[in-house]
Amino acid sequence: MNQALTTKQQLQALNQVLEQDFARGEDIGKLLRKRSEFVDDILVNLWRQFELDSQPLSLIAVGGYGRSELHPCSDIDLLFLVKSALSPDGELALSAFITYLWDAGLEIGHSVRTLVQTLALGSQDVTIATNLIEARLLIGCEQGFAELHHSIRQADFWPTNRFFLAKKEEQDLRHHKASAFDLEPNIKACPGGLRDIQTIAWVAMRYFDAANLEELVGHGFLHQDELAELLECRAFLWQLRFALHLIVGRDENRLLFDLQPQVAHLMGYEDATQLAVEQMMKRYYRSVRRVIELNDMLLQLFKRATQHDLPQLEVQAIDSQFQRRGRFIEALASDVFTQPDAILRLFLHCARNSNINAIYASTLRSLRLARRSQMVPLMEHGACRQVFMEILRHPRGIPALSMMHKYGVLSAYLPQWRAIEGQMQFDLFHAYTVDEHTHRLLRNIERFSHPDQKDEFPLGSVLINQLPKKGLLVLAALFHDIAKGRGGDHSTLGAADATIFCKLHGLSDHDGRLVSWLVQQHLLMSVTAQRRDISDPDVVAEFANQVRDAVHLSYLYCLTVADMCATNDHIWNNWKGALLRELYFATQRTLARGQEKPVDIRARVREHQGKARKELIRRGFKDKEIDLLWARLKADYFLRHSLSQIVWHCEGILKHRSDDALVLINKQSSRGGTELFIYCPDKPKLFATVMAVLDNKNISVHDALVMSSKDKYALDTFVILEQNGAPLQQLARIQGLRKTLVKALAKDASAKLPSFRKLPRKMKPFKVATSVSFLKGNRHDTSMLELFALDSPELLAKVGETFYRCNINLLAAKITTIGERAEDVFILQTSSGTALDETQQTMLGDALKAVLAQPTP
Repeated sequence: MNQALTTKQQLQALNQVLEQDFARGEDIGKLLRKRSEFVDDILVNLWRQFELDSQPLSLIAVGGYGRSELHPCSDIDLLFLVKSALSPDGELALSAFITYLWDAGLEIGHSVRTLVQTLALGSQDVTIATNLIEARLLIGCEQGFAELHHSIRQADFWPTNRFFLAKKEEQDLRHHKASAFDLEPNIKACPGGLRDIQTIAWVAMRYFDAANLEELVGHGFLHQDELAELLECRAFLWQLRFALHLIVGRDENRLLFDLQPQVAHLMGYEDATQLAVEQMMKRYYRSVRRVIELNDMLLQLFKRATQHDLPQLEVQAIDSQFQRRGRFIEALASDVFTQPDAILRLFLHCARNSNINAIYASTLRSLRLARRSQMVPLMEHGACRQVFMEILRHPRGIPALSMMHKYGVLSAYLPQWRAIEGQMQFDLFHAYTVDEHTHRLLRNIERFSHPDQKDEFPLGSVLINQLPKKGLLVLAALFHDIAKGRGGDHSTLGAADATIFCKLHGLSDHDGRLVSWLVQQHLLMSVTAQRRDISDPDVVAEFANQVRDAVHLSYLYCLTVADMCATNDHIWNNWKGALLRELYFATQRTLARGQEKPVDIRARVREHQGKARKELIRRGFKDKEIDLLWARLKADYFLRHSLSQIVWHCEGILKHRSDDALVLINKQSSRGGTELFIYCPDKPKLFATVMAVLDNKNISVHDALVMSSKDKYALDTFVILEQNGAPLQQLARIQGLRKTLVKALAKDASAKLPSFRKLPRKMKPFKVATSVSFLKGNRHDTSMLELFALDSPELLAKVGETFYRCNINLLAAKITTIGERAEDVFILQTSSGTALDETQQTMLGDALKAVLAQPTP
């Protein structure tokens, strides 16, 4: 065991040396071989010490170790190939050898098999067969290894056609499980990752019996510049994986959020205009996009080389330059792209022909060369601009733009697009790079037109067909985030870019102004719906004044919904959809009515009361008891709640006979969320207590309307959702929440708040500076506070408790979570019913910053 400890110490010392060499920028390939050779020496020496060289046994490295690619914590895959039965002493020695390796800290994966067993298992499992192709003899019986080497290269051991199909299916399954643009990518398994490069090498090894990727050049399957590109991408991915292993101390392949800054630092990136981690991830995303393109091209070539019984693809002429071959578009000559507009025409044909969704391998190779040979952006050519506008105006223009993005032509056309390719934002809100987010936004616009999307996008599917020019919406989508990463307001900078683009492409002044306005205001509708009280007629009137007319409103609605759905896979839910639709229709009514006809507040209150009274009487209540209850309620209550809410609340209050708090939870979702109503004597820290209970139950709050009656009873309404954005549905969960709230509200104000959840792992690397500002509100007797802070579990409870300690009354809250960042708005009043003066605002702001800076116990 002491000797095993010595070996472990040698390995630890090696990793320290490797880390120093890595930090100095030594060639990553040399570092991998250095560790592999070090492990070779250890194994060979131990083999001899355990006297295994006298046994009919071969020690063979397989898998990545067989390729001599050994990262600091990679598994060491070994095959003990038995030529003939081992002696009893040999079996004991082998067992002791394997035990020693484990004790020494070597993460080995091993198997002990005969040649017959090895070939039988390899014939049944393509993963085992792949490992065997890379087998390398370390020490032992050379004859046994020679027989294995010869056997696995026979035509009947995984024929090349079967091997290709198996590896392609393996890759397709892997790609189905993950996106190349995941927030926390697996650099080994994601599309464009190391496995995709290895797949090319494995197929080449099987087809050509090639030892490495370099041999593909000699066989004409890869050009020298393509090989250099592939090796450059592989070296970068190797560096990422090497750094991950050094930092984590285990075989980790996922670039998790809390590891990304550490990896970036170890790789030498430094914060500048962009964060170090954003610089590193930008290169990562660009690298995997290049690998995906090369993998696509090379596997197409291998498919045709290995699959001799493939049916002939249908060929259909398109014009003098292109033809359709099955689902591919193919150039008729390799020099077709000498005229730059031919590059754009390829994608115009794709728009016009719905049967085409890919580019033939030989044409893709020509396109790659032409794309890189352009001395100026393609948009500088008048002929290219003409074709681009044809694509933009075509009904299937978005699928063609999607292909242009996939094959790097959008960045060749539009220089600003090149700047956002691979541009990520180190936060939990934006799940994709800027270019991939915009690409998904375009696809969402396309989805609006599909009949099967009417349930998910009921309003968008109607409006998309009513827009005067859908292409203007597409242009606005292309430019809405195009200025991210430059510094400054990306909306303003993007609007200026859009204006220049529209003029250059011959759009009318009216159309150019519309596109520029959409880019400038693309966040307006989502911010208004989520962070303002859209039941307030003044808020709607202000929004309508900015939108100006119904056409702008329809364009902005479609852009907003498509944008929100493209940000990440979890942000969109029925609650947000209902808010946006409500704002759309309220604004539409305001625009139709005209700003000169404001809402009659008193008439609205009387209307709600009249309809609510009829419904309550229908349910068995008397006028007298309704009058007694309503005499206690302020007029604002009837203005700020819908008819159904008023009936639901009043029925619950009139039936309530207990001294406990009344807690109602509406099983019918409100605006796509679950509505929670609390009625009880108003008390200090009520809001903080409710927030603490909800957090403890892992329930998110999206809206809060806090009121009190004339006789100081709380009438608080909350819209709550599960963490996945769905309304509460399970009866047991609803009953449990109600019981917990009633119990918590029965305690006095001095009681300790319920415990909070721990900060999730993904949140730990983020630091959000707490920002408190006061905005101009619509009412002279209230103050509007905007709070930006880390969305920690205890946030809202701490905020509520601070309001209580500062003697401030909370009237309403809009709770918005943007990844790790909370952007909440609170409507406040002093205890005497006035707005906060400057001194009170400063004191409250300082108190909030102080309490939120304190760690939660």
